[in-house]
Amino acid sequence: MSEDLNIVLVRVDSRLVHGQILEAWVPAIKAKCIIVVNDKVATDPFMETVIRMAIPSDMEVIIISMDDFVQNYTFTRGGGKKTIVLFSSIADACNAFERGFRFDKLNIGNVYNNEYKVCCSSSVFLCDEEITNLDNLLKEAGVFVEVQRVPKGRAVNIKEALKDYWHKK
Repeated sequence: MSEDLNIVLVRVDSRLVHGQILEAWVPAIKAKCIIVVNDKVATDPFMETVIRMAIPSDMEVIIISMDDFVQNYTFTRGGGKKTIVLFSSIADACNAFERGFRFDKLNIGNVYNNEYKVCCSSSVFLCDEEITNLDNLLKEAGVFVEVQRVPKGRAVNIKEALKDYWHKK
């Protein structure tokens, strides 16, 4: 992309754009741009409109498919517009990483799976597949993964949250 973006938060949140993002994360990190990476939203004009209406007019929002995102964006820190990248699932975040969008830290805010095996927090319930994906990010890529709903809330290292699960295996 021609514009420099300073990616300050890569987050998994099944709800994508909502109050915690707009009222807590955006002011805390002084974000000026939100990138929503989601194939369903990128192809649904109604869902895109709802998200755009929720975001203040002075903030840039980019709603993009996974393919377009990995082809056009790289992870950068430093200069440029402070940006939040949102994925709706751990699988999507891992897919982006595997396809070249490298990041060093992943924040998990809200994930619920009916097949969950581990409750990491009141808003993060992970199934075996999600845990395997996170394990790959941790071990093979060295990504730091944390569970944290809001910036002022306690951040929990995913290794700590999953230690009993891994110990049983």
